[in-house]
Amino acid sequence: MIHAKSDYSVDRRLVMVSGVAILIGAVSTFAAAALLALIHFFTNLFFYQRLSWEVVSPAQNALGLAVILVPAIGGLLVGLMARYGSDKIRGHGIPEAMETILFGKSQMSPRVAVLKPISSGIVIGSGGPFGAEGPIIMTGGSLGSLVAQYLHLTAAERKTLLVAGACAGMTAIFSTPVAALLLAVELLLFELRPRSLLPVALACAVAGFLRGLVFPAGPLFPLQTEPVSMMALVSCVVAGLLCGALAVLLTFALYKTEDCFHKLPVHWMWWPAIGGLIVGIGGYLEPRALGMGYDVIGDLLNGHLLVAAAISLLAVKAVIWVVALGSGTSGGVLAPLLILGAGLGVLLAPYLPGASPELWALVCMAGVLGSTLGAPLTAIVFAFGLTHDSEALLPLMLTTAVAYGLTTLTLKRSIMTEKIARRGLHIFREYGADPLERQHVSDLMSARIIAIDGTIPVADALSHYYDDYNLDRVYPVTSEGRVLGMVDYPTLRAHRHSLARCADVLAPLLPEHVLLPNATARFAAGRMAQLEVSCLPVVQDLDSMNLIGTVSLRDLLRPNRSFIEEETFREKMR
Repeated sequence: MIHAKSDYSVDRRLVMVSGVAILIGAVSTFAAAALLALIHFFTNLFFYQRLSWEVVSPAQNALGLAVILVPAIGGLLVGLMARYGSDKIRGHGIPEAMETILFGKSQMSPRVAVLKPISSGIVIGSGGPFGAEGPIIMTGGSLGSLVAQYLHLTAAERKTLLVAGACAGMTAIFSTPVAALLLAVELLLFELRPRSLLPVALACAVAGFLRGLVFPAGPLFPLQTEPVSMMALVSCVVAGLLCGALAVLLTFALYKTEDCFHKLPVHWMWWPAIGGLIVGIGGYLEPRALGMGYDVIGDLLNGHLLVAAAISLLAVKAVIWVVALGSGTSGGVLAPLLILGAGLGVLLAPYLPGASPELWALVCMAGVLGSTLGAPLTAIVFAFGLTHDSEALLPLMLTTAVAYGLTTLTLKRSIMTEKIARRGLHIFREYGADPLERQHVSDLMSARIIAIDGTIPVADALSHYYDDYNLDRVYPVTSEGRVLGMVDYPTLRAHRHSLARCADVLAPLLPEHVLLPNATARFAAGRMAQLEVSCLPVVQDLDSMNLIGTVSLRDLLRPNRSFIEEETFREKMR
């Protein structure tokens, strides 16, 4: 029960949840290291036929034409794991986490926590054109969810710990704790409250500190570009428009490809293997298109690739990524989008004045990422966190904003939410202050109280307070100003032939059956939904139980009416 007006709805459980989040942040850091080690192990096994944890790229393999079969074998293994293990391992991680949070009460199974990193290790290790961030987001999220289930926490607390694990894993992979926190806000939490933001922030901070124990320190792709000139303003707008166009094209191509796989006359278990054949052909033509490609990102940002080489690499990467992801295999989207965005910047650099060529690879990388995911703040801070290039902040902001604006005007859903929508589940991505959170019970309650005296016989109450026009009315029952409960027509009618008084037919009154004047309208609405009632009494305090008003569902509609007026009514200057 809320006793006083406050800016935030928090209690002491926040301390406990934050402590658990710190532990999950630490565990997710080492889980990220384990996932990368697993990817390197399978890369050595598939492409070099050796048992080793050495960091290698599949691009240096000497398999010749046999390389075409390697991704298909990996896809076949994952298809079998998905069919006979858990189909939750399919996909790129973030949409699955979003669906679990919004529609699955943040409950993940231990099977997913084990199979997701193994399947991702097999797919990426066999040449799948994905990054490790999607799988680690799902794996870290699974760890957080499992711990919350073991501790018997609420669904809201499970969500917080799921997201804490997911974002801590992303922090460990990329060393971008602030961007991971923003990813939580823009894509996973679906709220901006201390109860969730603080634990996730602590988990990301812990992962950022512990990352140095398992990964090299510093930014993943250090870069320092020159200050921009005024001409860069126009160039950023052009770059943003092209980034947005590429995001639209990639989203459209991905789901058209997925539709094509759904039309195949074979079980979905075989789709990753079929997609793997296309990946293998692309890997034979352009070996650097295989695998995570973090080295490719570094080369693109630092201008180490010629334009012709970049065009060939990016064309192959785009095709095999779309096909592989459309086949329903297991892998992430962040690293491929970074590569495609940076490649677009390399292609545009000779034609965009106002800044050094390296800047355009960086800003296009952020523009494509932010507009494709529908997460512009994450993309801006993510690009800065990867490079620590302070001179690029303003161009990053402008380019990403333009790209994001274009996609929001042209696409109904992002690459993340489209997958969920195809399962019949819609997600509304906008955040806003809830009108019911802005007003309190004291603002909305009706002070004109029509109450039934508890000593009145049931038959008399029926005849005096109910007729054919108000059978849905609910009345408070009182005794000397103290509320005893609420009564409705069906309750009284059921006892109409007895000699009972109104006070005798009431259920025992509990504190949750009344409202305090300082409770929010949102709290009142939630309590009515929980009790399945349309009206609740408002008391001065829980000690006196003195009735001062009532709140009905009709009263709770008033804040929403004001909200609609603010959104639609246009006023002239006074």
